[in-house]
Amino acid sequence: MSEKNAVLEGFDKPTSLPTNSTQQKQWQDENRTWWEKHPMRYDWKKTISFQEFSRDFFWEIDSRFFSNVKQFMPWRRIPFDPLIDFDALSDKDVFEIGTGNGSHAQLLAEHAKSYTGIDITDYAVRSTSERMKCFGINNAKAVRMDAERIQFDDESFDFIWSWGVIHHSSNTERILEEMYRVLRPKGTVVTMVYHRNFWNYYVICGLFLGVIKGDLFRTRSLHKTVQKHTDGAIARYYTISEWRSLVSRYFGIRRIQIYGSKAELVPLPSARFKTAVLALIPNRLSRFLTNRCKLGGFLVSILEKK
Repeated sequence: MSEKNAVLEGFDKPTSLPTNSTQQKQWQDENRTWWEKHPMRYDWKKTISFQEFSRDFFWEIDSRFFSNVKQFMPWRRIPFDPLIDFDALSDKDVFEIGTGNGSHAQLLAEHAKSYTGIDITDYAVRSTSERMKCFGINNAKAVRMDAERIQFDDESFDFIWSWGVIHHSSNTERILEEMYRVLRPKGTVVTMVYHRNFWNYYVICGLFLGVIKGDLFRTRSLHKTVQKHTDGAIARYYTISEWRSLVSRYFGIRRIQIYGSKAELVPLPSARFKTAVLALIPNRLSRFLTNRCKLGGFLVSILEKK
């Protein structure tokens, strides 16, 4: 992803929230602008040659995305089935926050009673909608909407999914409030936010990006160094205890699990040499380090509305 030139004013700590409505609007406007310019197509290393919004285009995005996921979360039948009971969705109204190019949307919609996805960008809504048309999925819709102001009635959904999205929004806590509101009693939320731990935040970002590449000397701030190299206009990083404290205000916590990409373990620039090194690391070993030892950057929580 592209580097940012500066951190938004007022976003001074890994979990900062806006202090007033003007700041909140500014952050969210910047957030939307960023993702309109940098849609999550997994094409930052190699461009996609297929016609945009064609079947081959979507298959290529899914291939790139799911091949990475399989390294740290191998599935039995369907990608992400360690987190989602797809068979149980047949009588459920499913809601996704942050559709991107619809990789999750298609998986969910193919198994759900109904699927509704929202995204802050026009591009993501168009891409997800075109995907549904392309694959003949008729029980799904995608709408441009700010997740901090969800425009659906109370208790509209049985299952909410959001992967790598809500930590980018101007006010993550506000989204949790909205999730709680639109979720039905005994409903489930599965969400991923960025994990802040010693390895990925202080060693990789602090030592490698900060000291070896010199960014820490230019920014004079670990937080600013991390933000410079992280996707989105802003990106919050939570420790397990911080996230547990936040979500427990709204939901019961069924499980918290750390996952992480194998690439997080090798602090080398993305190039052929890094690819060769990664190929030498068995997936079982990388999963042990990222998932079991909690060195990974993905903090996944399964929550329930009591």
